[in-house]
Amino acid sequence: MEPPPPPTSILTSRGRVELAAWGEGPAVLSIHGAMGGYDQGAILAQTIGEAGYRYVSPSRPGYLSTPLSAGRSAEEQADLHAATLDRLQIPSAAVIAVSGGGPSAILFALRHPDRCWGLVLVSTCSGIIEQRIPFVFQMMKLLARLPGVGAAIRRRTDRDLDAAAARSIPDPAARARVLADPGAGPLFRALLFSTSDRMALRLGGTENDIRITRGTTYPLEHLAAPTLIIHGTADEVVSFDHACAAAKRIPGAELLAIENGRHVAIFTHRAEVRDRVSAFLRQHSPREKAKTVDGQTGEAVSA
Repeated sequence: MEPPPPPTSILTSRGRVELAAWGEGPAVLSIHGAMGGYDQGAILAQTIGEAGYRYVSPSRPGYLSTPLSAGRSAEEQADLHAATLDRLQIPSAAVIAVSGGGPSAILFALRHPDRCWGLVLVSTCSGIIEQRIPFVFQMMKLLARLPGVGAAIRRRTDRDLDAAAARSIPDPAARARVLADPGAGPLFRALLFSTSDRMALRLGGTENDIRITRGTTYPLEHLAAPTLIIHGTADEVVSFDHACAAAKRIPGAELLAIENGRHVAIFTHRAEVRDRVSAFLRQHSPREKAKTVDGQTGEAVSA
């Protein structure tokens, strides 16, 4: 897949949105999680996607250059996704979302069913998260606003990448495999470095995400879009129970359970996840749906 270009800012009917867009083909919205931004949405697309699609990776409200006023609730963010597609003249898109990007992705599919041709939920919540906010985030809120803290964290990560990676991948063998992998390694390193870049501009959105995940429920039974759920059975951030509940409630949903996978299973099990996502998107893309079968010859032709 070609690398994403630098971000641009567009004005939609619901507010300003920062995004990166690249590629050709059916559209795919790539939605980042907490402490993210367009850059992490692009990393998500590069990690589990393949060439042949037009990827759109927005910074959600409260992240980087997209103002929180553009959408404080998951419903407002879902409508902002639709407005972004309008501005880009994209009639419909699949959505791939990770972690805290899940609520807006689910509600986009629910509120704009004619605009969503596929939904891929990676390590996302399907209901209210009741666990306490991690203490490390409370500390990060205080430190991130101090001058030079982000740069200091980046230098420390650069000096001891293994120690930084250990917080997400505690198993030494799995960690070594990811860092040495020519595909997953650079993407995982980019993710680690991204969180220390402009940290203060990622905090407002993250606090808002926490509020959303503590108080939002979803009528999953009404989801009409084809849905693929990917979740590690040992996810320490969002319990695997969320994936199981969503798979039961969403009509026709597929579940890819990553045995012993943690919250970063898309890196530790990249090949397995990417193969499944690629097959799912190919099956449901408008390009595939546009094909018909000639009843006499049995040959696939374009409609």
